[in-house]
Amino acid sequence: MKIKKNVAISESGFIFNPTTGDSFSTNPIGLEIIRMLKDEKGKDDIRKAILSKYNADESTFEKDYYDFVMMLQNNQVGDEGE
Repeated sequence: MKIKKNVAISESGFIFNPTTGDSFSTNPIGLEIIRMLKDEKGKDDIRKAILSKYNADESTFEKDYYDFVMMLQNNQVGDEGE
């Protein structure tokens, strides 16, 4: 998944999509993921980074990552890809 270039992301996790005018907030882990996506990191790189930093198992990551990416797509923050 790629984050659209015009999407603004604050240090506190506030996300603004100027195309739709929508905004929302994410937690610190979501902020890390969205920054990695914006830096065009792939799912495997993101998985490795999150699993090494946090106490989570692979199946939990897979489910939560999928849910997060779907939320980003539904809010038109990202484009399909990975």
